[in-house]
Amino acid sequence: MPRPMTVTEKILASHAGMDEVRPGQLINCRLDLVLANDVTAPIAIKEFRKVGVESVWDPERIALVPDHYTPNKDIKSAEQAKMVREFAREQHITHYYEVGCMGVEHALLPEQGVVVPGDVVIGADSHTCTYGALGAFATGVGSTDAAVGMATGEAWFKVPTSLKFEVTGELGPWVSAKDIILHIIGMIGVDGALYQAMEFTGDTIERLDMDGRMTICNMAIEAGGKSGIIAYDDVTAAYVTGRAEREWTVFSSDGDAEYVRTYSLDASSIKPTVAFPHLPSNTRLAEESRDITVDQVVIGSCTNGRLEDLRVAAGILKGRHVHPHVRAIVIPATQKVWTDAMHEGLFDIFVDAGAAVSTPTCGPCLGGHMGILASGERAVATTNRNFVGRMGDPTSEVYLASPAIAAATAVAGHIALPDDLD
Repeated sequence: MPRPMTVTEKILASHAGMDEVRPGQLINCRLDLVLANDVTAPIAIKEFRKVGVESVWDPERIALVPDHYTPNKDIKSAEQAKMVREFAREQHITHYYEVGCMGVEHALLPEQGVVVPGDVVIGADSHTCTYGALGAFATGVGSTDAAVGMATGEAWFKVPTSLKFEVTGELGPWVSAKDIILHIIGMIGVDGALYQAMEFTGDTIERLDMDGRMTICNMAIEAGGKSGIIAYDDVTAAYVTGRAEREWTVFSSDGDAEYVRTYSLDASSIKPTVAFPHLPSNTRLAEESRDITVDQVVIGSCTNGRLEDLRVAAGILKGRHVHPHVRAIVIPATQKVWTDAMHEGLFDIFVDAGAAVSTPTCGPCLGGHMGILASGERAVATTNRNFVGRMGDPTSEVYLASPAIAAATAVAGHIALPDDLD
């Protein structure tokens, strides 16, 4: 009989062709998907040329998504995108997404059914851990590892230990998945889950829709996690049915599986939370942060650019206007989110409120474009990182928050809760 295992251990064991694995064990796994973007793919492509193979292992299991500096903001970014485009054509990559059909990779690939439950996915982007929301093992890697994965369809891992975060109870007013994960990161720190699988459970998590689950798993890396994961359930089934490109396999943790530590959180005790500069763990309650005035608000990214995020923001902005000292930028995460939001009338609400609506792109999240900060400026953003210079000048500041807090802040001109507005 195999030893009791967590969902992460079971997925890795399956892909390693083994009956069981143990934390700390080095294993070689079959991959289901390798992805890269316009920043990381060019490096991977150069390394791929050095491997000595002519073709990728499977052109249907590679995803190339130019999303960081696209539509291209300058000559250098255009050259990067050109290299990715030409490689995709040469290798007959089926999951290449050109401007006009692209989106932020970690919103796009689940939406398009490219990632399915039970997968092992590596991506040359740290927020690849987003796909754990589907019950997959997904983790970020360097471009060299991605190159080897594209060539061989395999990667080696050290089996991570697991942490369990059991969240139970009802969430309070204006508290969202973003507040849950910011609360957790603030509680354990940016290295509190270093090279560990963060498994999120409990009835609160079970009630979250897939957008919320992706938000939580997306930010596992901000606590140092190797991955984030939420076990397959009815919500997962409803999401993947009808969109998944492939059959999927369901894994779940054994009741007596071993965890390094279990954290029990009462959802009712979590309040709207803001991460102050310059770490996602530097969290404070939004209600205690009203003295922070801002110059810009960004609603979007692979963390909070999905349709439900835009609906929340629009609900707060409807009939109101962005503060005259604030620039508000809304960035739908994919073309489908963009068109759905448009048809729902959300764009009318954003534009009438004085916000700008962008084409899908990572935008200013990484200091790319579409909203770079000048010296001394402050932004509240629904993104995932607020390191020094993350959105522009090294003296600028980024405050991380949920779409609700971001939208209220855009109106108030300072960090605010929706209930603060007239």
